[in-house]
Amino acid sequence: MNPPEDAAVRPVDVLTVTAVRDVTPAVRRVTLTAAAEVVAAAGPTLSLLVPRVDDPAPRWPQVARDGRIVWPQGSHGVALRSYTARRQDPDAGELDIDFVLHGDGPAASWAAAAAPGAVLAVASAAPLGAAPAGWLLLAGDETAIPAISRILATAGPQTRGLALLEVAGPEEEQDLSGPPGVELRWLHRADAAPGSSLLADAVAALPRPDGEDLFAWVGAESATVRVVRADLRGRWGLRRHQHHAIGYWRQGRAMSPAG
Repeated sequence: MNPPEDAAVRPVDVLTVTAVRDVTPAVRRVTLTAAAEVVAAAGPTLSLLVPRVDDPAPRWPQVARDGRIVWPQGSHGVALRSYTARRQDPDAGELDIDFVLHGDGPAASWAAAAAPGAVLAVASAAPLGAAPAGWLLLAGDETAIPAISRILATAGPQTRGLALLEVAGPEEEQDLSGPPGVELRWLHRADAAPGSSLLADAVAALPRPDGEDLFAWVGAESATVRVVRADLRGRWGLRRHQHHAIGYWRQGRAMSPAG
């Protein structure tokens, strides 16, 4: 779609891979570099433009003044996906993105083949949707760990609460740091498929904490998130400003955020 002739457009910010390492058997961390101002603006939640693995010269879109992505004419072979930067270091001009390698979607395929010198681009950035509170509930699967890690890292030292983290097994657990009053509870799927009821069942088993100084952040498979959101709104009675629940992926599609 072409913008009106008087609409200003800007180029997207292109990032270059400098390092790749596997954090767990299913999660690959890609370190990207760009100018300090680009890294500072790129996050925490990013709209990533992911090229095909076999495309050395992607045809990037542009971004209109109102935030619309303006795609080039014809086939461009670039996929749009939403991810949370695990780490941002503007002084070093670096940021880390963690990719879940399950499935054969465009982002997982790109990450599986990523090597220094590969590129992807950022079209826009957004906040995590979290809010400070005396008691936090964080609930998510592998795709939500980067966001949950950032929420834990910025929570106040007196914060209490619980983080429920669904992963395949012990080999997929990661080192996370947060306030001492926030318990980390890993949920292992074992033979169950991603997107099972494990996370929703774990939330349903929780008693509602006392008081109203609460906030819940949830990120996982879309159907799971809908079940958890209904529980938080109904049984817990959370109002709109007390929770943020986002479906990061859907059954039948690649297990990657917004994939």
